[in-house]
Amino acid sequence: RIDIAVHSLKDVPTVLPKGIVQAAVLKRGVHHDILVLKDNEDFFTQKTALIATGSLRRKAQWLYRFPHHKITDLRGNVNTRIRKLKENDWNGAIFALAGLKRIGILPDNVLKLDWMIPAPAQGAVMIAALDKDKELLEILSELNDKETELYVGIEREFLNKLEGGCSAPIGALAMIIDEELKFKGALFSEDGKQKVEFSKTVPVNHTTDIAQFAASYILDKGGKKLMRKEGE
Repeated sequence: RIDIAVHSLKDVPTVLPKGIVQAAVLKRGVHHDILVLKDNEDFFTQKTALIATGSLRRKAQWLYRFPHHKITDLRGNVNTRIRKLKENDWNGAIFALAGLKRIGILPDNVLKLDWMIPAPAQGAVMIAALDKDKELLEILSELNDKETELYVGIEREFLNKLEGGCSAPIGALAMIIDEELKFKGALFSEDGKQKVEFSKTVPVNHTTDIAQFAASYILDKGGKKLMRKEGE
């Protein structure tokens, strides 16, 4: 009954249902994760802390960096999660910066987590449509940002090759800087104790197989064992 659907691309399966296609990807917003603080940063000097997130990727990366901290589960829409942070005795909660900025509720007391590898396609908005609606697809193609399409296409292909969905702690980021594409991808154990990471810089016109190469590298360097362990 609808003509188009608008999605946060990081939440879209890497294989779309038959008859539905990616009609356009809008110019990417910020890709970073942030920590919204309950009070201040003083807890970093303490023996332990309680951080809230419902994302396995964020949980794994936080515990990899701060193994003495504890993670508590956080669900609901953005407004609900902000409210829960205010109502509970957590030290902070992790959010996607793009999500808070888009709806205009970005708090003042936040820390940008530059070290955290985002979810594939984080910060990008995708428009889906039916592949049979050629006229609409042509119109929507004018909204497509080619550079963003390249970035997120590589990140999502990497995710697909690793066979990871929303349940796998997988991060990926591709960026073009000075005619070069910089790619970083990582697979973590859910408890944050193990990480297999890949990073490479290639010329912009040699990006065709980088996602496949990165995924194969990670699987060969212990990723297969990690994926089996996570799936058991």
